[in-house]
Amino acid sequence: MTNQTDKQSLLRLLGIEKPIIQAPMAGVSTPALAAAVSNAGGLGSLGVGAMNAAGARKVIAETRALTAKPFNINVFCHSPATSNAAVEQQWLSWLAPHFEQYGAKPPASLSEIYTSFVADQAMLDVFLEDKPAIVSFHFGLPPAEVIVALKNAGIRLLAAVTNLQEAAQVAAAGVDAIVAQGIEAGGHRGAFDPDARDDRLGTFALTRLLVKEFQLPVIAAGGIMDGAGIAAALALGAQAAQLGTAFVACPETSIDDGYRRAMLGESARHTTFTKAISGRVARSMVNRFTELEDHADVPQPPAYPITYDAGKALHAAAKAKGEFGFGAQWAGQAAALARSLPAAELFAQLESELRESISQLQRVGG
Repeated sequence: MTNQTDKQSLLRLLGIEKPIIQAPMAGVSTPALAAAVSNAGGLGSLGVGAMNAAGARKVIAETRALTAKPFNINVFCHSPATSNAAVEQQWLSWLAPHFEQYGAKPPASLSEIYTSFVADQAMLDVFLEDKPAIVSFHFGLPPAEVIVALKNAGIRLLAAVTNLQEAAQVAAAGVDAIVAQGIEAGGHRGAFDPDARDDRLGTFALTRLLVKEFQLPVIAAGGIMDGAGIAAALALGAQAAQLGTAFVACPETSIDDGYRRAMLGESARHTTFTKAISGRVARSMVNRFTELEDHADVPQPPAYPITYDAGKALHAAAKAKGEFGFGAQWAGQAAALARSLPAAELFAQLESELRESISQLQRVGG
C-alpha cells in the first residue's frame, strides 16, 4: 500500500511549521531545549520515561511556561521487569571490583528504578488532566484502552518502530504517525520484544519500506545530524526527521561535562551497542562501561531497567573520583557531526542546510 498522504499532513497534524523533531532523550532533554525547538517551528520533546507522575507534571508545566507551541512527551512501554535475585547478585559481584577501584561498594540489592507506562496509571492521569499536545511511545505500545483514552483527550500519538511487523501493530492501534528508528540511532533500540531477532534495518531502508507499506506519516530517525540528512529523509518519503544526537551538545541539555567532552571529541567517532549499562540494547559512545562487555567472564545482566540501578551507582562512584567513562553516553553513529550551539541557533542552521540541500537536489534534477 503506497503512502498517498499530503506531504504537509504531518506538520498540520502536529501543529508545527518545520519538519524537524528533537528526539525526547530521557535524562538529556530539558524544558529549555524542548521549548527552544518548538518556538523555532519544530517539535521539541521531553523524555519522561524515567520520571514519576509528579516529575512529568513538573516538566510539562515548566515547558509550557517557555512556549505556547506544541511539544511531545515520550514514555517507555516496555514489559515491567521481573526480578531475579540470583542474576542480580551475580551482576553486583561481577561489578564489585570496579566499584572498589573508586573507593565504593556496589548496592546491596537492585530495584526497578522506574515504572513502565503500561503499568503507570498515575502518569496516564497526568496526561489526561494536563493534555500535552503529543505523546509518543518507545519500546512498544500501551494497552488499547489507554490509546483510546489519550486520543479521546485530543492528544496526538507517535510510536517508534524498528521493523515492519512493529509498524503494523502501530497502524492497527490507531496511532497517528510512525517514527522509523534505524540501527544508526543513539540510545535504546525501540524494539517491542528485546529477545526477538533484530533485522537491524538502517534508517533509510526502514523509512522507505514504511512509506511504501503504510498510509501513516513516517518520521525518519537515526544518524540524521544536519540539513543534508533531513533532506535525504524527506526525499525518501518521510514527512519529518527526528534528531537526537544532533541536539545533545546544546547548552540546554542536562548532560555532564564528561559526556559533553566525549561528544565533541574523538569518542564521538566510535559507537557501539551495549546492554551492560541498562540491561537493554542501546547505542553508546565507546567508554569504560561499554568495554566491560568485552570481558570473557561477563555474566547475564539483570532485566531492564533493574540493571540501570547498578549502572547509575557505578557511574556516580566513578564520577565522584573524576572518571566520567561509566556514564550512559548515548550517541548515534554520526555523533562526530555534533555541534555545540544553542538550540535555536542549531535549529536555524539545520533549516539553512535543509534549504540548500533541497536546492542542490533540484539543480541536479534539472
